[in-house]
Amino acid sequence: MRSTLRTGFWLAVLAGLFVAIGGWLGGGPGAIFGFALALVMNLVGYFASDRIVLERYDARETGPQDQPRLHGIVSRVAEKGGLPMPKVYIVPEQAPNAFATGRSPKHAAVAVTAGILEQLDDDQLEGVIAHELSHVKNRDTLTSTIAATFAGALAMVASSARYGSRSRSRQNPIGLLLIVIGAPLAGLLIQMLVSRIREYAADRDGAALSGKPLSLAAALRTISRSSEQLPLLRGNAVDAQLFIVNPFAGGLQKLFSTHPPLEERIRLLEEMAKQLPGGTSGSAR
Repeated sequence: MRSTLRTGFWLAVLAGLFVAIGGWLGGGPGAIFGFALALVMNLVGYFASDRIVLERYDARETGPQDQPRLHGIVSRVAEKGGLPMPKVYIVPEQAPNAFATGRSPKHAAVAVTAGILEQLDDDQLEGVIAHELSHVKNRDTLTSTIAATFAGALAMVASSARYGSRSRSRQNPIGLLLIVIGAPLAGLLIQMLVSRIREYAADRDGAALSGKPLSLAAALRTISRSSEQLPLLRGNAVDAQLFIVNPFAGGLQKLFSTHPPLEERIRLLEEMAKQLPGGTSGSAR
């Protein structure tokens, strides 16, 4: 509940920032067109995002006869979470990672790389699947789409302000500069904050769903360590927020990472494990 309120607050800030900038510019047609275009683009992305992303990573749907271990874990976690069975995909990559996509629990898909099946044991894989299905249950795809809508709209407002603005902005070059540079940066930072909030929530909810927070912590360590040595051979950094661990964390991506610091995620999971009966659950290796 607390993370949902924080997410709603930052989404409201994004919307308010967009309205304030539009008002400062005089509500010109360029801003209106930019917002409308961003909204249409993100609506298309929302309804087609699963197909677009799965095709980008050459993911192939797999059945229970092909991957009985994986399907068994996904089915068990989905049942525990009260979710419909999602479609299951394999990404032909040795870099261990996973992501969920789809606009709702009824249209969800879980994709894992071939590498994660080789490197994680059953408890760790269950922790990862529980994390991803928590994203599905919390409808984080919808949240990310709304954040992306306003962030994209802010960038377009800044672009339109650069080429066509009313006399107020021309008389105030400092204000115009703040909009051109600050608006898209603010949108990016708030989008990053929203994503980080949702990652913490998925860690917490996923650990509760699987009942094995230490196994999820161990999985995060393994995925992070291996990702540094085995980068993804396909894909795009714009998809970073989808993955359980950012596979593109380098250079500016590290500065503007959509994921919380790994050690903080692990620390919170370890604290969660101490509160469970017996003081521990899952493997810590």
